[in-house]
Amino acid sequence: MKDILLRKLVVGELATNCYVVGCAVTKEGMIIDPGGDADAILGAVEDMKLKIGTILNTHGHIDHILANTEIKEATGAELLIHEYDAGMLEDPTTNLSFVAASAIVSSPADRVLKEGDRVKVGSLLFEVLHTPGHTAGGISLAREGMVFSGDTLFAGSIGRTDFPGGSLELLLHSIRAKLLCLPQTTTVLPGHGPNTTIGDERKWNPFL
Repeated sequence: MKDILLRKLVVGELATNCYVVGCAVTKEGMIIDPGGDADAILGAVEDMKLKIGTILNTHGHIDHILANTEIKEATGAELLIHEYDAGMLEDPTTNLSFVAASAIVSSPADRVLKEGDRVKVGSLLFEVLHTPGHTAGGISLAREGMVFSGDTLFAGSIGRTDFPGGSLELLLHSIRAKLLCLPQTTTVLPGHGPNTTIGDERKWNPFL
C-alpha cells in the first residue's frame, strides 16, 4: 500500500491508539482518535509533512476525543463523528470525562457520518462501517487491506459494553456482520493495543 502514509501513536492516560493517516500523493492527511498528547500528534504531522483536513472520532468517549479542540485549532481540520455519538462531544456525562473529575467539552462535529459514507483523504477513500455496541455511534473505517476498528474489535478481545449506550448483543452482531466478513488478511488497527488481522480474530478471539 504505497499510496498511504501511516503512523500510530499511543496517547493519553488510557493508552489510546491515535492514527495519523496521509495520502502519499497529495500529502493530505487525517487524524483518527486524537485522545490526548496534542503536541506529539502535531509533531508527527509535521514530521510526515502532511496537511490535516480531517479529524475523525471512531466514537465519543473522552480517551478518543480529548485533543480534538487543540488539533482542530492548530490545523483548521473538519471534525467527523457518527451522528449517534455527535452529542457526546459536548456532554461530559456521556463522553465519560466526568469520571476523571474534569468535565471535557470538545469542539462540535462539522460533519456527522452514517453507514456507507465515504471519507476522502487526498486520493485515499475510506468507507464508514457503523459498528455500534461499545457506543451507539461507534464506527470502523475501512479500505482495501485495512480497517480502523476503534473500540469495537481488539487483538484477542472486544470493546466494553458496560457504559451507557453499550450492548454486548449489538457489539457481537456488528463484529460478525461488518468486520469478520472482510478478507482474512485485512489488518485491524484497533483503538487500543496491538494490530491484528481479521483471520487471526476469526480463529483465536475467545469472545467470537
